Amino acid sequence: MTSASPPRPAGKPDLVTLERVTKRFPGIVANNAVDLSIRAGEVHVLLGENGAGKSTLIGMLSGLQQPTEGRILVGGTPTPITSPRHALALGIGTVFQHMMLVPTLTVAENLLLGGSWWRRPKAGELQARAAEIGRTLGISVDLGARVEDLSLGEQQQVEILRALLRDSRLLILDESTSMLTPKGIDDLGALMRRLAENGLAIVFITHKLKEAAAFGDRISVLKLGRKVGEITPERLRSLGEDEIVAEIVEMMFGARAGGDPEEAQRTARAFPEAVAPLLEVRDLAVPAGSGTPGLSGVSFAVRPGEILGIAGIDGNGQKQLAEALAGQLAASGGTIRLAGEAMDGLGVGERHRKGLRYLTDDRLGEGTVGSFPVSINFFLKQIGTPPFWRNGIEQTAAIDKRAGELVRAYDVRTPSLETPIGRLSGGNIQKILIAREFADGARAVIFNKPTYGLDLANTLATRQRIRDIATGGAAVLLISTDLEELLGMCDRISVMASGALVGTVDNAADARTRVGRLMIGLAA
Repeated sequence: MTSASPPRPAGKPDLVTLERVTKRFPGIVANNAVDLSIRAGEVHVLLGENGAGKSTLIGMLSGLQQPTEGRILVGGTPTPITSPRHALALGIGTVFQHMMLVPTLTVAENLLLGGSWWRRPKAGELQARAAEIGRTLGISVDLGARVEDLSLGEQQQVEILRALLRDSRLLILDESTSMLTPKGIDDLGALMRRLAENGLAIVFITHKLKEAAAFGDRISVLKLGRKVGEITPERLRSLGEDEIVAEIVEMMFGARAGGDPEEAQRTARAFPEAVAPLLEVRDLAVPAGSGTPGLSGVSFAVRPGEILGIAGIDGNGQKQLAEALAGQLAASGGTIRLAGEAMDGLGVGERHRKGLRYLTDDRLGEGTVGSFPVSINFFLKQIGTPPFWRNGIEQTAAIDKRAGELVRAYDVRTPSLETPIGRLSGGNIQKILIAREFADGARAVIFNKPTYGLDLANTLATRQRIRDIATGGAAVLLISTDLEELLGMCDRISVMASGALVGTVDNAADARTRVGRLMIGLAA
């Protein structure tokens, strides 16, 4: 994270203003009389727990929803934002937390969709502008690749690029650092600063308090649909980073805390060599796909109770590794053993039954069926098997009974078991995935970016559940692009690059430096 905060601008004009904006849904007040000033030349950070009303607010600014009460002013003029196209015409570009790309189209086709040059693209213009922005951001995007072949992190980069290609006056970034490396986060922060200096207004949504302190010119906090506090540019200029974090924590949770509760490094535990690995992978290989890396000679072992982290820039084979271990992707070589038993050739369901579990980073697209009820989503990997199905017939009573037990045990907030899971917050969907994989005999669990998009409370709760399952004797493989998460959770950290593990370090005082060196291609 950037060590010194950038200069804080003052006296900027309002570009968009929300006046007493309220949004009601049946039985829910998502936003309650929110006042907000979004100013040209400012990075306005919006913070709040899942369910605080951030997504609804962004939906209204993006034209997806309209206020029930109150009004939105653009350039001082009351302006109902009637549709996403209208928002784009007003110069409001949004990069949503959940991808809005067309998976079957190429990157270039997605960038062109809705653009002013769609009918008559100038030769080379898209490639030149994309390359220029990519150099500034420190990213490289293959314009010819199909979006469905990209990792989530790479798809997010395309979303940011698409928004910046349009002449936006207001850029909304919803959790846009969650898939970036530490350097990528700093690069995005520097880019936001340059864009703000050129007069762009930016709304930056993050759950990382250090990011808010480092990059924000103004910070607003939402809680239960209300705006409960704001730190102005003048106030920010008078505070150090730790003081800013402490003030944010007080607004969010009602009590001061000593620093950022996410920042704590795990003390690595010693595991005797005599203890046999619970999860063992030897020379695992997966052929490369169209636009996706393969795996080559991947070997590691995880002992009972151990948490092994996988670090690296997203798109270097982490997703392929997770899917190969889970049985979703066929391996072309090597072996996977769970408690000495070969998993090779077994399908997803059989590996799940033997205790090898996988939590995907794509909660909505891969991990769940959004239109299915909460109850069924608990058992997607057990469809057709007793006691929840008999002779192909769904046993509703058994499903509802067990689902109800898991809802209570994992504190899932849902109106009912019949509620479509896609209507729940990201934190509650993740609780369901965790319950599905942890419950009933988990022996080794693979996590791929388990806290992506979660608020602070759900992030800390998820991490504690991961620690708890390791303490209970399971082997844990934790894949994350968040180095702070890996340092806070893991006993050892391996680094993946180009489909291979390039080194492993014990989690000690110098782990950050050693992992960082491996990530940029130097010896640890």
